[in-house]
Amino acid sequence: MSAKLALRVSARGLARAIRLVAPLALAAFGAGCHSSEAAVIQQAPPAPPQGEVWLTQQQVKDAKIEVSPLTPRNVDDTILTSGTIALDDQRTGHVFSPVTGRVVSIIGGLGERVAKGAPLAVIESPDIGNAVSDVHKAEADLLTAEHDLKRKKTLYEQKAGSPADVEAANDTYRRAKAEVERARQKEVLLRVGNADTVTQRYTLPSPVDGEILLRNINPGIEVQGQYSGGATQELFTIGELDRVWILGDLYEMDFARVHVGSPAKVSVVAYSGEVFKGTVDWVASALDPGTRTAKVRCTFDNPGKRLRPMMYATVQISVDQETALAIPRNALLRLGDQRVVFVEVAEEAGIVHFRRAVVDVDEGESSPWLVVRKGLEAGQKVVTNGVILLSQGS
Repeated sequence: MSAKLALRVSARGLARAIRLVAPLALAAFGAGCHSSEAAVIQQAPPAPPQGEVWLTQQQVKDAKIEVSPLTPRNVDDTILTSGTIALDDQRTGHVFSPVTGRVVSIIGGLGERVAKGAPLAVIESPDIGNAVSDVHKAEADLLTAEHDLKRKKTLYEQKAGSPADVEAANDTYRRAKAEVERARQKEVLLRVGNADTVTQRYTLPSPVDGEILLRNINPGIEVQGQYSGGATQELFTIGELDRVWILGDLYEMDFARVHVGSPAKVSVVAYSGEVFKGTVDWVASALDPGTRTAKVRCTFDNPGKRLRPMMYATVQISVDQETALAIPRNALLRLGDQRVVFVEVAEEAGIVHFRRAVVDVDEGESSPWLVVRKGLEAGQKVVTNGVILLSQGS
């Protein structure tokens, strides 16, 4: 066979071999690809169920997720209410003028400390002369009535008068005697303020020791007397600010839970983040028919006199403590109308399983612990930090 013929035969055999082997090679290659895909599918981890989040230990560490077992705790329940700062009435004096007249001079200035009986202002008033005159007139009427009574008794004893005349004279005498007592009492009230019958001036005295907190008069103005029957105005307020009252409102549902001696805390807008501590010293015995609330009064020390009368305040009153299953406030998450927490349920092959749980808790406005009513059991591991991150993965 020539060399050219041998080369032709070899080429034909190689082509035939390729046609026979190629399908087998493709089939083998396809089978190999399918095996690789199956291996990849088998190696991928399963997806977590709805409401669960699976994380590796490193992911838990990086996210700073903290878990704490659910245990009974001493929960200090509190009642939150609004209040108004007021002066301690037992240490406060409200000064009114007992006479009608014109203010001559002001002695006590705002912010000054005064002692009980110290002069505050001088008022020139005709009431002083009238009071003295009323006493003299009443004494004269009493003397006249006494003489008339003696005369009527003498005539009656001599059979020259009737019993009715004696009774009428006796009644007149008693009325005159009562009028003298009234006039003298009024004169005594004026003399307490160092009334000068010559100059017709009355000096207003301070009723208590304290600081002048309010002054409503100026020299030259006319003031109305307390006993004149007209509308009177408070001229001075004397008091102490080292201890103040907080007057708040209690709703009917909380009325029975607050007692005298209960601890209380107050905060005001003026001193953000600062808390003043005091105690409840009085609870009203009845509810207001209009607001259906009861007044509660708390006493607070006021160092530096920073709490001022008529400031609005937020009051937290501690009520009876209880021991119950409770979670920290930052463990609770709101999803729509549900309140949920995350609980660690398992750990398998380095994967930590967290499950979302719907709970019913008592959300006290100011308590750091929330009492669990339903949804959790003692011993369960509740996520206390990193709840927001878990909610994004569930």
